[in-house]
Amino acid sequence: MFGESFMLFRVLGFEIRANVTWLFLALLVTWSLAAGFFPMVYPDLAPSTYWAMALVGMLGLFFSLLFHELAHSVVARSHGLPVHRITLFLFGGVAEMEAEPKEPRIEFWMAIAGPIASLVLAAAFYLLASLMAEIGLPEHVAGVAGYLGFINLLLAIFNMVPGFPLDGGRVLRAALWQWTGNIRMATRWASRVGQGFGLLLVALGLATFVSGNFVGGMWWFLIGLFVHAAATAGYQQLLTQQALQGRTVRRFMTTDPVTVPAEASVQGFVEEYLYHHNFDRFPVVQGDRLLGSVGLAEVRKVPRAEWGGTQIGDVCLARSKENTVAADADANEALNRMQEGRTGRLMVTEGDHIVGVLALKDLLRFLDIRAELERR
Repeated sequence: MFGESFMLFRVLGFEIRANVTWLFLALLVTWSLAAGFFPMVYPDLAPSTYWAMALVGMLGLFFSLLFHELAHSVVARSHGLPVHRITLFLFGGVAEMEAEPKEPRIEFWMAIAGPIASLVLAAAFYLLASLMAEIGLPEHVAGVAGYLGFINLLLAIFNMVPGFPLDGGRVLRAALWQWTGNIRMATRWASRVGQGFGLLLVALGLATFVSGNFVGGMWWFLIGLFVHAAATAGYQQLLTQQALQGRTVRRFMTTDPVTVPAEASVQGFVEEYLYHHNFDRFPVVQGDRLLGSVGLAEVRKVPRAEWGGTQIGDVCLARSKENTVAADADANEALNRMQEGRTGRLMVTEGDHIVGVLALKDLLRFLDIRAELERR
């Protein structure tokens, strides 16, 4: 949703990633603490002290968000839901699950785990601040721990607002799901509450901005837009999963794809394939075995003078989990793989052989037609 992410480390078997927008948040939090909050609460300290306090505060926020998302992920994994990565971004963090919970009680415990973890951290940081004060450490040192206690308390309270996709919204969805027995209806109403809450935050941001608090107003405005968009996207994601449920890649793939022999020269590939077919990438085969794929990006890496003597098999992008999918794989899995890899095409395989190509536009066309028929 927010562009590129990069790997940080692994913990408890989960891949921890940071979105590029997290850098903006880290800088903003550090600057606002060093230049605003801490000087206001603890005046007459050296600038270097404020910046040191701000750095510790920012790292504590990072740890707090990660702890919150780890709680979600551990509970999800304990109920058989795969979570491969946790991504921190501008507005917090998200545990990326491959499937929705199967029962409302699982949804409830997954959702409530995050706020409980934040409350535990809040109590721990407040206790740490008290202990620091007891042993005579400077007030501003204990104040950093107190600030982190307050942040975790605020994080728990904010996330329990009953608007999807916040944790409170997921608790609401679990309750509605249990009551109605219909996850689709429950998600729709929880999403509407989330959309309303997002618009309320947008209005609060505008009012705060007009009153003269430009930074605070901008912050609430952006959070409101995000919550509104995420609530809408959450419902659409469920509709997509239900529409594709039980359907395999074979149902949507194009058979008899145009393939390029590995022995073909780059010159021949350009003349006979790139100029004659309206595709961005082509599967590369050696006999009946799939080697990988090739496109304009690989051609550009070869000097024009060497086109005639360079074989496609030597420059193609090797087949991998990121650019292939099994013919009998679930269509939802294929769509997730496309979104993660930011690609519009996957090569469909059976063993080492290519049997088709799956295009994102074909999946989207099916979803559009289904949505239109349901509306009518």
